[in-house]
Amino acid sequence: MSDPLQRPGQPDEDRDSHFVQMVGVAKKFGETVAVRQVDLSVKKGELFALLGSSGCGKSTLLRMLAGFESVTEGQILIDGEDLATLPPYRRPVNMMFQSYALFPHMTVEGNVAFGLKQEGCRKDEIIERVAKVLDLVQMTRFAKRKPHQLSGGQQQRVALARSLVKRPKLLLLDEPMSALDKQIRQRTQVELVNILDQVDVTCIMVTHDQEEAMTMADRIAVMSEGQIVQIGSPHQVYEYPNSRFSAEFIGSTNLFDGRTVEDAADHVLIESPDLAQPLYINHGITGPLGMPVGVSIRPERVTLRRQRPEVAYNWAAGVVTHIAYMGSYSLYHVTLASGKTVVSNVSSLVLSEMGTPQVDEQVVVSWSPSSSVVLTQ
Repeated sequence: MSDPLQRPGQPDEDRDSHFVQMVGVAKKFGETVAVRQVDLSVKKGELFALLGSSGCGKSTLLRMLAGFESVTEGQILIDGEDLATLPPYRRPVNMMFQSYALFPHMTVEGNVAFGLKQEGCRKDEIIERVAKVLDLVQMTRFAKRKPHQLSGGQQQRVALARSLVKRPKLLLLDEPMSALDKQIRQRTQVELVNILDQVDVTCIMVTHDQEEAMTMADRIAVMSEGQIVQIGSPHQVYEYPNSRFSAEFIGSTNLFDGRTVEDAADHVLIESPDLAQPLYINHGITGPLGMPVGVSIRPERVTLRRQRPEVAYNWAAGVVTHIAYMGSYSLYHVTLASGKTVVSNVSSLVLSEMGTPQVDEQVVVSWSPSSSVVLTQ
């Protein structure tokens, strides 16, 4: 079936950039709207993350792709094929579940071969494909073991091998690292990305873990209340949030409420009740003077010092009220005269050079004109 959104003569590269498409997708459970008019394109070979808190609709989107939930409105297409009428077992999709869902009575080899046997593949083909995929995930020497004889990370590899052995066009990952402890999770994230790069499979993963999405994904869709709030690379979403929700959900930020008092082509001044002087940002924005805005400044962009800088804007005096030692850096919580608390991420090297400020000590926080992001929604 041809892609209804592909123009005649459109090159394959354009088709590959819309390999997975959701067009006006909505899902209702009775009167409850779980997903609201989602439009999304995922590129061929891309690792795409749906990121959001519990109940935001990300898992429902994944289940609609897999065919476990029907679509109330809209279309879902993979490589130009409309999936609406296809049952789960006929879709070119495989899903790796959060619990791994391995058969406890089967060996590693048996678990990986199960789907191929169900499809009626020849015995010699099954042996060859299982051997290749176990080698890919480095589980060949555990082929005769059963799931209870494996670690959590090894069970995850078996679940991944079982998904990949069927050569799906689209691989779905449901909270793939949630069952692993932190140290194993960090190592496994990189290993999983390397494996997926080798097989060049298109992958959509669901996670509530920001670090996981930032580490693994080529692009991220931030979801809230059934809608996509922002889509972009990890760098774009973190450095240039398009809303208060994105700014506060991805990482941590210092958020100042205020109103524009001057707006030129090369700068904008914003007055905030939390600061004694306006915020100066080195670019203009679109909108009338006096409109309410938010200003987001990441903690690593905030400089901590003992003397005020020789500038008119973008600094404030305060008192250190809490210090969180994180090893290579410390998080300083500085309470301003207005009562607003500003968080500064200060490296251990900087602290050793300036002398470590202590709780109740007077300090100054400051930031550059390019460190702020103006949020109009």
